[in-house]
Amino acid sequence: MINTPPIPTLEDINQIVANTDPVIRKLQITQCYNELSTVLAGRTGQNANWCTFATWASKQAGQTIRKEDLKRFLENRLKRTPTRIQTTESFADSALLMEAGLTVDSQRAALEPQNYASAIDRASAAVGRGNLKVFEEIGREFARFYSICLQDEAPHNENIAHFCEALRPGDPPEGQGYLQKAFTHYYQALFQEDAKTQAELILLANIEIGYHEQNRLQPEIAESLDAGLIGSVEFTRKLLARIFPFSGWLKIAHLYLMRLLGRPTALDLATRLLLAAAREFLRKALTEIMMIITLPSGLQLRLGEDLAVSFPVTLQQIALPELRHLLKRLDPTPDSLADSGATDWADLFERLHYIIDLFRCYQESLELLTMPFTPDQVAALKSGKLPDGRL
Repeated sequence: MINTPPIPTLEDINQIVANTDPVIRKLQITQCYNELSTVLAGRTGQNANWCTFATWASKQAGQTIRKEDLKRFLENRLKRTPTRIQTTESFADSALLMEAGLTVDSQRAALEPQNYASAIDRASAAVGRGNLKVFEEIGREFARFYSICLQDEAPHNENIAHFCEALRPGDPPEGQGYLQKAFTHYYQALFQEDAKTQAELILLANIEIGYHEQNRLQPEIAESLDAGLIGSVEFTRKLLARIFPFSGWLKIAHLYLMRLLGRPTALDLATRLLLAAAREFLRKALTEIMMIITLPSGLQLRLGEDLAVSFPVTLQQIALPELRHLLKRLDPTPDSLADSGATDWADLFERLHYIIDLFRCYQESLELLTMPFTPDQVAALKSGKLPDGRL
């Protein structure tokens, strides 16, 4: 049996959200997710719930990657990346690039990541805002659910109905209809004696919350993965100055004049083509280096790679019709881990595919229910101090 900590209250959630120290607040969010997770796991046969996964995702979010490491990684990644002209499937694209005078070397120059020093700061800031945004909504709803429903020893439909009344109907990002469904399924799981049915209800609820929060997080995730890319005007200016060191300003002036006249030049169109290629490159590179979850065992799950474990026996075959329907709708390979890796974490449905399989594979992993911090570190966080030791 899990040692159940004090149940986080709405007041606890509000105090964490109001903390103006972003570093301590992030750590407090992680600890609170762990406490919320442990409370529900104590009632549902120790199945990992959404807060269980949120604990380790939150712990990973905002961890600092040294800027020189990011620079080295992006440069090495660039060396392994063929240029657009080498990989394009469109002859027209290749012809356009050549017509504009963009050689292989100039294309590779265009793909060089910009703003090494600040890219990781901007990416981490976007991840941090997303982390707070989700906790402020979903952490509060878990605390409210516990205050209204957790003490029920038998199903009381009026209690879960009362809880759901405060949630906005409709789809995300504004509606909370999937949260209504998720907490209803968590509530049903509290009283379910059949272990398989209970596990499927928990998985269903986890996916429903995941679907809601990933829709809500889309702007912050896209921003975090676009963090290394300068704007279109700056990109064009630097590119043309490098390719045409003595006449770049004339090229730029002509390019923008023709754009204003509605007659974009081949060089303008080719530059836009390379900007799209650079955006795709940086998203994939940042997905590879930043989008990692480290499990308590130290195992690192790279979200751009296929999961290499199996579904637990309980969840290998899905019987619950509602869960089967949701998997069929959101998971392109609902009973397989094929192509589960999300090479572009900014793509909502690639991301959901990975998250759904992650939930299903690790739902019965007891290591996820361990504490993210030592007792001394927890005590420091509770007093509003930055803990000592590795975090």
